[in-house]
Amino acid sequence: MHLEGSCHCGAVRFSVEAQSPVPFMHCHCSICRKTAGSGGYAINLGAKFATLKVRGEKHLGRYHALLREPGKRAKRSPAERHFCRQCGSPLWLYDKRWPELVHPHASAIDTPLPKAKEVVEAALAYAASWVDVPKGKGHVHCREWPKESLEDWHRRHGLLSD
Repeated sequence: MHLEGSCHCGAVRFSVEAQSPVPFMHCHCSICRKTAGSGGYAINLGAKFATLKVRGEKHLGRYHALLREPGKRAKRSPAERHFCRQCGSPLWLYDKRWPELVHPHASAIDTPLPKAKEVVEAALAYAASWVDVPKGKGHVHCREWPKESLEDWHRRHGLLSD
């Protein structure tokens, strides 16, 4: 599915071909909450990095999140979170460990996206106490991360695009 996206101020615009275009997961981890602030709708789309076209690249910033695990030294994530340096809008995540993929933030997409019939509420162990986590039919709760990958979720629901 062809996706068009942009930041809030319009300094950065991008397009990409997404094979996993349904926003299926709300991530409640502190990294998504603090860097995206978008209600947990962060890096839950999958697209082909080779198709990413960016206008306004000079306005892009990149952030490597600090990973903190109990009993271990903090380290920088190899994943790059791209954002607009003008308005702060989160745009996409790229990780060189999976060079063929890019993960646009659903909140940055201007193209109408399909609505998921099932939403994974992920990383609930890290959810802020003030968050009202949706419950009931259509919401799968995961204390940590789902065992099913983004691609596998789309495949199971018949939503994987070419």
